[in-house]
Amino acid sequence: MSDFEAIVIGGGHAGIEASLALSREGFKTLLITQNIEAIGRMSCNPSIGGLAKGNLVREIDALGGEMAHLIDASMIQYRILNRSRGPAVQAPRAQADKALYSSIARKTLESERNLRIFMDTVVDLLIEDGLVRGVVTERGNRISSDVVVLTTGTFMEGRIFIGEYDGEYGRLGERAAIGLGTKLREYGFNVGRMKTGTPCRVNRDSIDFDELEEESGDETLQPFSFDYDSVYRPHLSCYITYTNEDTHRIIRENIKYSPLYGGKIVGRGPRYCPSIEDKVIRFPERPRHQIFVEPEGLYTNEMYLNGLSSSLPERVQIEFMRTIPGLRHVEVVRPAYAVEYDYLDPLDLYPTLESKILKNLFIAGQTNGTSGYEEAASQGLVAGINAAQRLKGAEGIVLGRTDSYIGVLIDDLTLKGTKEPYRMFTSRAEYRLKLRDGSADQRLTPIGRRAGLVGDEKYERLLDKLSKIDEMKDYLKRNRSKTQNKSLYDELKEPDVSIFSFDSLQSYSNEVKREVELEVKYEGYLKRQEIDIERVKRDESVKIDSDFDYDKVDGLSSESREKLKMVRPMTLGEASRISGLRVSDIALLQMALRGKRHD
Repeated sequence: MSDFEAIVIGGGHAGIEASLALSREGFKTLLITQNIEAIGRMSCNPSIGGLAKGNLVREIDALGGEMAHLIDASMIQYRILNRSRGPAVQAPRAQADKALYSSIARKTLESERNLRIFMDTVVDLLIEDGLVRGVVTERGNRISSDVVVLTTGTFMEGRIFIGEYDGEYGRLGERAAIGLGTKLREYGFNVGRMKTGTPCRVNRDSIDFDELEEESGDETLQPFSFDYDSVYRPHLSCYITYTNEDTHRIIRENIKYSPLYGGKIVGRGPRYCPSIEDKVIRFPERPRHQIFVEPEGLYTNEMYLNGLSSSLPERVQIEFMRTIPGLRHVEVVRPAYAVEYDYLDPLDLYPTLESKILKNLFIAGQTNGTSGYEEAASQGLVAGINAAQRLKGAEGIVLGRTDSYIGVLIDDLTLKGTKEPYRMFTSRAEYRLKLRDGSADQRLTPIGRRAGLVGDEKYERLLDKLSKIDEMKDYLKRNRSKTQNKSLYDELKEPDVSIFSFDSLQSYSNEVKREVELEVKYEGYLKRQEIDIERVKRDESVKIDSDFDYDKVDGLSSESREKLKMVRPMTLGEASRISGLRVSDIALLQMALRGKRHD
């Protein structure tokens, strides 16, 4: 008999969701972390949400995850981004009280009856006949389990860089997890190196705020979670400043001291969140770059300089920062640094996030090559759900890219892989109008219910919302406009008509009003999308056996044959999305699968 039914390695955002999912489904779970005080720590930007990322957070909540509750209880600023644009690209974002977020995350984990937290470092896996059976720790503990979820973040063989200094750390002041990456290479995993970075933190009292542009949040805070209608938290402002030619000159003069340009760092960094030296070198024509000065919390003087990540020496960091308006007298609390770490090729994963190399091993978060708290938490939740499905002897749950941003994320990773830190964008989702943040509960709460993470209260809340939506639509269709000879439903389709101008709907919640307004105004677009989605789902319904012999498909190109063997898609739909496969090869595969079904 195993010591635990499940072991989760790592206490970051992926580990939190995985361990809660498993323990809440009734399984005896052990969360192993190097530092209990660092659970849920925000290594970089102290915020949750943003474009596409906010949609991920609401989807996590709809499935029964925890991230939305954590940010709702710790936010210190809230904004709807792209409010002036269409609903497909709008998204909620909240600044977090960093210490409070971590504290609540730890308390939430400690409150779970089936979950135990243990402080140690995992250096190896227990394996029997290709099955993962537990872990081995640095202190020699051999702990058995039926499933393992790996969420090591930036700590697996991590190394930080500040100018000529480097050391074995996953975060500044927190030592790396050494040994596990080497073992995984021995077991046949495709292990690569990635790089990310974080700006320095500075003393609030050393900032000249009268030289900065103030950016306040929305007056009304809105919850990320669907479980309640309002949230009340203190508000803090953020601020904006800009680099200039003096800043750029100092960076160019000292670029030789950057480990990124000196060859010490070999891992690929994030394309969409480059260091300030990257911006200066790659975009020499730009006279300035925007910097956001953001509070780290209510009870700390530390401020975060968003957009100013760097791996230059500390003396150079101070020198170039003091050329920036508002930062001319700045005092550094923590320097900026780059971190390089091991990641595992996500092509070696099934869409359930189980490893194709070792059965009963599920992998989530930055370990799969992603960037961002929200992307990590999404994977952690899916990995935890499917590890629980394995323990129950049930079929894995796969989220489709037509149903969720989480599905897009996992589909991209497991079918296309990634050579640089993967970040979610609205542009990655073909059906983003359907995947707007306000509809996440309608799309995913029934799946969370099936997985065992959504209780009666949350599910009844969804049913009530759906009932109110239908009721309001029926009312709009039955009642005529006082100013136009048409129904209120048709009047609402006019671009300059807002549902909030209809006095007769005051008894309905703003959330229901918003959803009805969007569904009515974009009815035609949504119907066209549904036609495309049905076609995609037909391809997804064509299953491919894991042992399907691609060598027997006549006419298949050798390149496509090798890619299909490597990825091992589970459906025809997945096969059609593998990068580089020809349309003609997909047609041949479809014919072969059709013939196999008729055998």
